[in-house]
Amino acid sequence: MNIAANNLIIIGGAEDKEKGKEILRYICSKINKEEDTLVVATVATERPRAAKTRYEKVFSSLGVKKIRILDINNREDAYKEENVNLIKKAAMIFFTGGDQLRITSILGGTPIYDEIIEAGNRQCYFVGTSAGASVMSGTMIIGGMDEQSPRKCTIEMAPGLGLINNVIIDQHFSQRGRIGRLLAAVAQNPEILGIGIDEDTAIHVNTEGILRVIGNGAVYVVDGTEMTYSNVSEQHSDEILSMYNVKMHVLTRENQFDLKRKVPFEEENIKDENHR
Repeated sequence: MNIAANNLIIIGGAEDKEKGKEILRYICSKINKEEDTLVVATVATERPRAAKTRYEKVFSSLGVKKIRILDINNREDAYKEENVNLIKKAAMIFFTGGDQLRITSILGGTPIYDEIIEAGNRQCYFVGTSAGASVMSGTMIIGGMDEQSPRKCTIEMAPGLGLINNVIIDQHFSQRGRIGRLLAAVAQNPEILGIGIDEDTAIHVNTEGILRVIGNGAVYVVDGTEMTYSNVSEQHSDEILSMYNVKMHVLTRENQFDLKRKVPFEEENIKDENHR
């Protein structure tokens, strides 16, 4: 099963930008900070100047010399040659938070999107935080009720960028009580893995489909492959969701998970052939 053809670092949001900067420091370790170009894509946010200032400051403080901003506010911008050329030069593309539907609705079907896919073929790193995390998968969550028991048909989903397959990602996970909506997403799509990522926590997924946890929180992997029953397709869509035989793994710092085999495992050193 093809899970990830790309190197991905997916952050649950609210990553530390002031103190140890563990996750952002880890991100910067994956590129040549003197020579490689790190492109910050602010398309998800309606406040791109604030995002630009924030991430230019933090990545500069971590030693990255070539930081470029992909400032796209509408579909017309996604056709501009100078923006496409930014993607061509990128060793890493960082998607900020905001609204994940802005990313897909503005970039989908444009030369920028085509170049993003091509960037993956040359082993560019893709990084996303918050909305930029959700958009990584082929199907993404765009809405649902927080801090409530799961209900049958209250989850809203849409196509994502498709940089990772057969998973669905939710962010700000325990902080916003999103277990119910992730369970609802898996009930509707039991063939996929649901991955919930806490704030100031990230997963690094390599091209072999091996996931490793970074940061201070937890990562929750919900596996509905062996689910024996759910009432998700029955009438009365506002009823509480019922599911049998659903498996959940809770992973913390340095824990690893094989997304292809759907099993956690322990290994001191994960091989990263694409480390720069």
